[in-house]
Amino acid sequence: MRFLDLYISGFGKFHNMSVSFEDGINVVYGKNEAGKSTIHTFIRSMLFGLERQRGRAARNDIYSRYEPWDSSGTYEGQLRLEADGMVYRIERSFQKNRKEFTIINETTGREETGGKAFMDELLGGLSEMAYNNTISISQLKSATEDGMISELKNYIANMNTSGNMSLNITKASDYLKKQKKELQAQLSPEAARTYTMLLTEIRGIEKEIASPEYENQMLQYTALREELKQAIDEKQREKNELAAKLDRGWQMMEEFEFSDDASIQSYLNNAEALYRNYTESEEIAKNRSGRILPGLFFTAAALLCAVFGVCLYAWYYPDRLPLFSSLYFAGAPAAAILSGLAGAASLAAGLFSMFRRRRHDKEARLCHAALSEIFRRHLGDSAVSDPAMEALRVRIAEFNQLYQNMSHSRETLKQQTEAISSLLERQNACGETIERQQRVQWELEKKLEHLSDCKDRAAALKQIISENDRLHVDIEAIDLALETMQDLSFSIRDSFGLYLNKTASDLISGITGGVYASISIDENLNAFLNTSRKLIPLEQTSSGTADQIYLALRLAAARFIQRGIDRMPLIFDDSFVLYDNDRLKTALRWLPQAYKGQMILFTCHEREEQALREMDMPFHLIRI
Repeated sequence: MRFLDLYISGFGKFHNMSVSFEDGINVVYGKNEAGKSTIHTFIRSMLFGLERQRGRAARNDIYSRYEPWDSSGTYEGQLRLEADGMVYRIERSFQKNRKEFTIINETTGREETGGKAFMDELLGGLSEMAYNNTISISQLKSATEDGMISELKNYIANMNTSGNMSLNITKASDYLKKQKKELQAQLSPEAARTYTMLLTEIRGIEKEIASPEYENQMLQYTALREELKQAIDEKQREKNELAAKLDRGWQMMEEFEFSDDASIQSYLNNAEALYRNYTESEEIAKNRSGRILPGLFFTAAALLCAVFGVCLYAWYYPDRLPLFSSLYFAGAPAAAILSGLAGAASLAAGLFSMFRRRRHDKEARLCHAALSEIFRRHLGDSAVSDPAMEALRVRIAEFNQLYQNMSHSRETLKQQTEAISSLLERQNACGETIERQQRVQWELEKKLEHLSDCKDRAAALKQIISENDRLHVDIEAIDLALETMQDLSFSIRDSFGLYLNKTASDLISGITGGVYASISIDENLNAFLNTSRKLIPLEQTSSGTADQIYLALRLAAARFIQRGIDRMPLIFDDSFVLYDNDRLKTALRWLPQAYKGQMILFTCHEREEQALREMDMPFHLIRI
């Protein structure tokens, strides 16, 4: 088989892009991120398809990674190849909502039928896992994967027994297992037990739906909920009326700057004090003695001042007042001092009496003004009198009563709120009961449906139980055949290492330029280099040598898988990165001898091109 060309309508970064291949070595050169791995993945997807994974894995799977960048909705392409003298054109659409897969035989001009089955035949039974681990060598990944070990053993065992890949033990086993699975799908090993369980379940359901729990009480609770709603509406109306009345009382209290009974009592006490002060001051201000007494004190002060003056004159000028000359000697100085002091005291007493009368008069005016404002606000009349004061006391008592009524109303309002809350709780509980009743009735309907279903299933199981015996006989026959084939397969696979070691050893000498001539590979595909003294694990060699040996191992496996014929093109994706220049030339010179089929080398370096030109080896260069 050889690839002729490919056309990418939409895949990753490429859109309407063509690439042609020739026989022998094809070097596809491109810088990093140029799209080499995209073309490599496109070829594999054209051969084996491309499925999108499910769930979170779909976010980073190959399908999502290579969806067209241009978002055109065109996720498809073509691959033309030649096999057994026929030219085929493979057309695939990977779009999840319109997957298409067509194989056109251009030589005959007809579309091949069979789809995947024909593609498997065209590939010689090569699976995608075998392709990834032998034919297609991905970037920096020459070592085989663990999953390949079992498949290689199956292929080698088949070849050893028949020499023909069409006689495949694994396929035969798969066919028998498929037949067994189909029989098991028809088998109902638990039919008898399930039938007994169904009968038990049927009796349980019938007993359960007969319990009082499923009695319909919807009408009773619906009527009760309506009664509670009416009671709540009535209570709410009374509450609103009482709240409005309470608001009006508070507005009246706030209008007169009252907040509670203490503020009302304080207001009355203040008015009482003002009225006492007013009456006392008014009485003092209007008292006649209060008006005369200052005049008497001022008159006495004037007379005493005159006596003080005479005595003082007689004291200093006795010769001028012969009449009073004897007074000088009889105590004129003392008389002067006493009369002066007495006059000053009389003057002070007069002033004190005058100012005291004026203070009481002013206090009486202030108290009168304050009382006039109080009486005006509460009685509508500013006249200050004992009847007015008595009327104020009655008015304040009304405010006291109003506050007491408001306190009682607040308590009543609180009780109504609690009563409404209690009714609402009962209403909610009633609603929950109704909902529960609805669920119960719904559950009852479901149970009745389930009961009917159980009875139908029980009737069907009677027929299934009778078929189980016949199916068991067929399954036992298949198990016996599988056991016989498995024993044969195990005995054949013991020789796996001999076949793979011989082929890999033949190839290792060529790829290493004769540096190593023998390699041993155990049944787990662990590789060892043979020396004269011991086996050296591949892990102890250089990375370049290890890569060469694994490449030889892949080619050996590829030969086994392809029945010794280099049928499929060999694909490399930057697989020679670990090679120095000498190893690279040796490998390129050796590959056409070791593998006769078409080869495609994807690379981001120009070393391969230069090495091939220096060795004058024919190749086809493709630049992307």
